[in-house]
Amino acid sequence: MSHVVIIGGGFGGLYAARSLKYAPVQVTLIDRRNFHLFQPLLYQVATGWLSPADIASPLRAVLKRQRNVHVLLAEATDIDTTNRRVLLKDGEVAYETLIVATGARHHYFGHAQWEPFAPGLKTIEDATEIRRRILLAFEAAERESDPERVRSWLTFVIVGGGPTGVELAGTLGELTKDTLRYNFRHINPAESRILLVEGTDRILPAYPADLSAKATAALARLGVSVRTGATVTDVQAEAVTLRGDKQSEHIATRTVVWAAGVQASPLGRILATATGAELDRVGRVMVAPDLRVPGHPDLFVIGDLAHYRNQHGQPLPGVAPVAMQQGHYVAEVIRHRLRGQPPPPFQYHDRGNMAIVGRAEAVADIQGWHFSGLLAWLAWLFIHLIHLVEFENRLLVVIQWAWNYCTRNRGARLITGEPSSPRKSP
Repeated sequence: MSHVVIIGGGFGGLYAARSLKYAPVQVTLIDRRNFHLFQPLLYQVATGWLSPADIASPLRAVLKRQRNVHVLLAEATDIDTTNRRVLLKDGEVAYETLIVATGARHHYFGHAQWEPFAPGLKTIEDATEIRRRILLAFEAAERESDPERVRSWLTFVIVGGGPTGVELAGTLGELTKDTLRYNFRHINPAESRILLVEGTDRILPAYPADLSAKATAALARLGVSVRTGATVTDVQAEAVTLRGDKQSEHIATRTVVWAAGVQASPLGRILATATGAELDRVGRVMVAPDLRVPGHPDLFVIGDLAHYRNQHGQPLPGVAPVAMQQGHYVAEVIRHRLRGQPPPPFQYHDRGNMAIVGRAEAVADIQGWHFSGLLAWLAWLFIHLIHLVEFENRLLVVIQWAWNYCTRNRGARLITGEPSSPRKSP
């Protein structure tokens, strides 16, 4: 029986494994974490809406009824394409077909020294660290007597006006105006300054212009200031420097969150070395129409690690639906190969884009229909809910959402991790 090895238990890897349930193959799923993470809701962990366990599902539990799948907790360090082996930190696994779906991480565009001061949002640890910094900022401001220092503690800068940045800014605005009301005695959280910085001429640049304008207006009602056409030139422990309109601005702040870009996982460069595959500027592997690495019919790359151009010649976005569809497609390719049939090329079915902005406020572009407000918000809730992997997660999240909506409270406002300082030193 053919042996399929999948590296990565994210959307692409998990959907590929589940889609091979009835195929005559043995599957080994390798991940350095023992859980599947629903990344689209990470920002809600970062702002106290949800707890980490609400959006994470143990891989063994998800796949326990799929007898042809073996889950392996390990970290892949190299790939030997000549001998068809995945090299691990503590061993190796042989394969006949390999699917690589290790995703991406945040990208600082050549300024890795900013990372200690401006964490990104890709992992559970990132989310709890951002939550810790946000909540500690209010605690520090409560004890501060200098008005200037209070102002810097209550200034929050989010870099990147894509969906992650917009959703994070909106929920942070709700946190300051509603959730934390009356929680402090010497400061007013509603007086916080939240700045969303975007380098292009509008936020949500991949969305239609009318939805970008509606999102900007919704953020303004939550007290979020949107700064477009501005780029970050420096990030320090107590300040961030922006440049726009040929002028620089120095903003005193203790809390910066990075949502400005991504780069492929290091396994992409390892694959390029092993196979001679071409990489794009952010390290993604250029794949063939059937998502294989050119010249290697037994090696597939999917999800955020793959650079695939659609029928219009545009690279696909790094979003969960792309990885889900690619995972299912690769499973179909493997079935076709077992039957001796040539597979059709991959085609992404774009069902639209959605971003939540605040309470009963979202924007959506679905099949050319643009809508916003309560209807878009309800659609966003439903679509995200049904894509959570386990029923238990869906139940927990819907109960928590309902409670948060009715009470405007967030029970996951826990400060965990290092309590001594809101900032890590580099």
